[in-house]
Formats: sequence, structure tokens, C-alpha cells
Amino acid sequence: MLFALPTLAANALQSLSGSVNAVWVGRSLGVQAIAATYNANMCMFLLFALAFGFGLAATVLVGQSIGAKDIAGARRAMGTALGFFAVISVVIAIVGWLIAPPLLHALGTPAEIDRSALIYLRIIFLAFPPMFLGLLVSMGLRGTGDSITPMIAMGVSVALDTLLNPLLIRGLGPFPKLGIAGSATATLIANYAVLLGLVRYVYVRDLPIRLRGQELRWLLPDRNILSVILRKGFPIALQMVVLTLGGIMMIGLVNREGLQTAAAYSVAQQMWTYLQIPAMAIGAAVSAMAAQNIGAGAWHRVDAITHAGLIANFWMTGTGIALMLVFDREIFGLFVGPGSAAVPLARHIQYLGIWNFLLFGATFMLFSAVRANGAVMAPLGILAFCIFVVRVAFLVIAYPLLAQNALWLTFPVTSAASLSLATLYYRYGRWRPATA
Repeated sequence: MLFALPTLAANALQSLSGSVNAVWVGRSLGVQAIAATYNANMCMFLLFALAFGFGLAATVLVGQSIGAKDIAGARRAMGTALGFFAVISVVIAIVGWLIAPPLLHALGTPAEIDRSALIYLRIIFLAFPPMFLGLLVSMGLRGTGDSITPMIAMGVSVALDTLLNPLLIRGLGPFPKLGIAGSATATLIANYAVLLGLVRYVYVRDLPIRLRGQELRWLLPDRNILSVILRKGFPIALQMVVLTLGGIMMIGLVNREGLQTAAAYSVAQQMWTYLQIPAMAIGAAVSAMAAQNIGAGAWHRVDAITHAGLIANFWMTGTGIALMLVFDREIFGLFVGPGSAAVPLARHIQYLGIWNFLLFGATFMLFSAVRANGAVMAPLGILAFCIFVVRVAFLVIAYPLLAQNALWLTFPVTSAASLSLATLYYRYGRWRPATA
């Protein structure tokens, strides 16, 4: 818990930044604008899923090297990851700018918000390189056992983003009035500032992942290390991509229900982001701690770490769900105004779908443990099967009977299926040595 809490705080701060931005956008520019930002962000989440997957693979390598007391190995892993993905992130930013219109079209973005979503998405693409590299550095720090610094960095990012949003949206003081572009520009500035601050911190403190002198040559990717990161990271990234594609599929279906439903779903998703935070933070702690113990040969501790993660997730996510259900009317009203027709619809969506997160969190704990030893294909297959087979089958059967309600119920149904399969794999799958 001590290792996970700073990560949880960092993730909460990141989500808080998104929520505060959504409040400014929704109150300043209307429900069309808030729906536009959500549609654009879903495209970015798809790419950020790739960053998370490869970053987690690099974190596992760093963690195993630290556990084995191989500092040079940890630096080689970070150098390869940073050198390779610095180039990749710039390419993604350029390509993303060019293909933003067809991406939004593929989502079925309503015509009323298409132009706003395009402006917002293109600027967010420019912020992708510092987001990606900042995530890599933060995950590298967690691999060494430091979860405090990434939390502080995220706090600085949130503070900058939150401060700049109203100034650039409304054009307060000497700042230009940029509307929805101002919200994206605030995110861009905050991420570049934090990346520079993280790099400076690593070098001032002379941390294990820093590169100096002859070590800088490790920024030229080592073929063997890069092969491991890509081989292990790509399936992890695909797991996140599968989750994001599932979200994009839902957005496409929800958008076809009309603007009011799209706005209500966007507001509900703003709050659901917080319910994923405990699982993501505790899962990151499980993966990093399991990797270090695997590197040290202490296999007997891996099950204990996983069990502790499951218990912590149950209590923390359960508490979040309870609070969300009690205060949902007031919270949703912050985004679109208490009198908006989107509020009661958002509450209805939440009542049906919110239970998904207890199941999702437990699945994430099990996947985090097995990934620490490089077992990545089975989690990918389980997620893909549940989202693209179980979810689609449920919608085909249930939508004619339940209409919109089938969309919201598909979340707990899909998570129940994935948890069942994940439990079977954790207990009986071949992801650990026979002697462990």
C-alpha cells in the first residue's frame, strides 16, 4: 500500500486534471464541447495505450535488473526505451495530426461537434511526445522503487494544466481567447514542462536510470533489449489497445443514440475514470514488486503480493463506488449544470454499469502479477475474447430486448467473463517456473 499510494495519488491527480478541464469546457462552451473533447480523447487513449504497454515492459526489465542489483542493466533498458520511443512518439504526433479527421469520422462523431473535436485532437497530438516520454521516465522510476517522484511530477502537471485552462479558454488577462483549443494547449504546455523537470531531477539526484558520458550510447537502441521490450510490450500494449478499442466501439454505439446520450455517457465516463485509479495504481505496485522479487529469485512472495493487491483493490474500489452512488447528482451537475437533461441519464448509466469496476480491478491484479514474469499473451487473448466476442454477443442478444440499457449492462457482463478466465489462468496457467 505504501508503494501503491503515491501512484494512486498521481493517477487521481491526472484524472482530476481531466475533470477540471471538462468542467471548464462544459461550463464555458456547452455540452457539445464536452462531448467533443471526450471523442477526441478516446483517439488519444488508443495511442497512449501503446505507450503504457511498452513503458510497462521497460519497467519490468528495470525492476528485474534492480532486484538482481544490475544497475548497468537497468540503465541499458531505460536508454533503449527512451531512444527508440522518442523517435516513435514524434512520428505518431505527425501522423496523428494528418489522420485526425478520419479517426473522428470512424468514431461516428456527431456533425455538431466535429470541428471542435478536430481542433482539440490535433493540438493534443502535439502533446503526445512529452506525455509518452514522461510516462516512460515515471515508470522507470517506479521500477527502481521510487513512486513518490512521479506523484509530485503529476501534481505539477495538474496544477499547470488547471491554471492555464480557464486563462486560455476564456482569454483572461494577457492570454489569447482560444476556446476549446485553449484546453488542449494548456495540456501541451504542462506536459512539456513536467518532462523537462523530470529529466533534470533524474540527473541532479544521479539516479540509477540516468545516463552519463559513455552511457549515452545506450540511447541507441540495443537490439536484444529492444526485442524484449517489443516482444513483451506489444502484447501488453495490445491489451490496453483492446480495452480502448472496446471503449471506442462503445462510443460509436452511444453516439448513434443522439447528442444528449453521448453527453451523458461522457459525463459518466469522467467519473468512472476515478474508479479505475485504485486498480491501475495497485496493479502497477503488484507488477513492480513482483518483478523485483522474481529478479531476486523470491518466488514465494509473488502470491502474497497478488493477494494483498486483490484485497486492497476490493476495499478501495468498493469505497469509491459507494461514494459515487451517494453524490452522483451533485458531481454530474458540476460538468453540465444541475438542470441539464444529461444528469438523470448519466445517473441511470451509472446505476447499471458501475459494478463493473470491482470485477475489472480484480482481473487487473491477476494480469499485473503474471505480466511481471513476461506472461503477456494469455491476458491479451482473454481481454480480446471478452470484449469482441462476449460483449458483441451480449449486445446482439440483449439490445432488441433492453435497448440502451444493454449498452450499460455490457460492462459488468464483460468484466465477469474476463475475471473468470483470468482466475483460471492465474491458478493453472504456465506463467511461472515449475519449481516456483
